[in-house]
Amino acid sequence: MEIIRTPEAMQLRALDLKRAGRVIGLVPTMGSLHEGHLSLMRMARKSCDVLISSIFVNPTQFGPNEDLAAYPRDFERDEFLCKKEGVDLLFYPESKMMYLPDASVWVDEGRLSSGLCGAERAGHFRGVCTVVAKLFNLTQPDLAVFGEKDAQQLRIIERMVRDLNVPVKIVRGPIVRERDGLAMSSRNKYLSEQERKNALCLRRSLDHVFEQMEQGERSVPVLREAMRTFIEALDGAEVDYIEFVNEQSLLPIEQVNCNTLVALAVKIGRTRLIDNDIFYA
Repeated sequence: MEIIRTPEAMQLRALDLKRAGRVIGLVPTMGSLHEGHLSLMRMARKSCDVLISSIFVNPTQFGPNEDLAAYPRDFERDEFLCKKEGVDLLFYPESKMMYLPDASVWVDEGRLSSGLCGAERAGHFRGVCTVVAKLFNLTQPDLAVFGEKDAQQLRIIERMVRDLNVPVKIVRGPIVRERDGLAMSSRNKYLSEQERKNALCLRRSLDHVFEQMEQGERSVPVLREAMRTFIEALDGAEVDYIEFVNEQSLLPIEQVNCNTLVALAVKIGRTRLIDNDIFYA
């Protein structure tokens, strides 16, 4: 596995591969890899000649009071896991190489990013779109795999690719969970033993309202309150949002219909976790 540290070297290498007719797959990550990331690498590996993964903790998608400095980093472990999954090129740049001091151009999506995580995290998805656009330019992928756990991010990237005519196929990777149902996340490492148990409330609250929907309940206010009550019965669990939206447009709905995305963000202690599922009526 080749490790590339500068944007210029990465782009030259990728352009050489494209000229040689190689199919390039990309899995962007912020490191601290877990089985969810590795599952995306396996998906990409099946459809490409050259698999590129990136590790870059993108500063522009963190707010002023978020966990940029504390975000878990373990490059030696990540490097080992990438090798094990058959990654051919690992792009590992420094922040100062990705963003020049006088950088002034950004990629901003104006509709799908307005709700859910975007409602409380001003500038977050501008940072996401900008870094993903840069990674696409630097690695020249034919396909890129993103996980369904970050449902809003996935749809925003799909919209960016569509609206800017970016020649990259976006592949959706299903949520990977621990045996007890907790969605895998790098932030799970922040949780204490008791918080780890409490974090199961995200998946269990989804299961709880899905049972109600299957029994015929369609009122979003009723279902949202059931989820909130279920979660906030736990000490140290604070709901950031619970939203029922159209699975594609991400517009809020008042009555559950076909293809309803149920998404939530919950603070367990000081750790913010997200989860989601789609109800197919």
